[in-house]
Amino acid sequence: MPYCYEYPRPSVATDIIVCTTNKPYQVLLIQRKNPPFQNMWALPGGFMDMDEYLCNTAKRELMEETGIHIHTLHFFGVYDDPTRDPRGRTIGIVYYVLVPKPLKPTANDDAANAQWFFIDELPRLAFDHQLILDDFKQKILTSL
Repeated sequence: MPYCYEYPRPSVATDIIVCTTNKPYQVLLIQRKNPPFQNMWALPGGFMDMDEYLCNTAKRELMEETGIHIHTLHFFGVYDDPTRDPRGRTIGIVYYVLVPKPLKPTANDDAANAQWFFIDELPRLAFDHQLILDDFKQKILTSL
């Protein structure tokens, strides 16, 4: 079925925060294999397929990019800055999961690497992922 419209439509993507529950908190990042922001670090995530539910998109992207399978993700927020993705208008739906200790990632798909970082010692991040993690620290980690 072709999708033809008289006006543009945004893309929908998910980003996934995987964070440890003990201080110092660690967060899982992937190193991007492809443009935009090639070789920069980012949250795992990607675009929704036409036949998917959002949470399934997040689980699939996490598995594809890190090899980590999570059964339950929690909704965190929506990020909709029109300039957040240089490829075009993209609305990001962010999920999170808290884990007791770092899980072993395996970089796959469009991730060149997957690695844990202390949340207060992050490299420069792609897209608006620093903003997302700053919000996460304020809204979730302060209550742990």
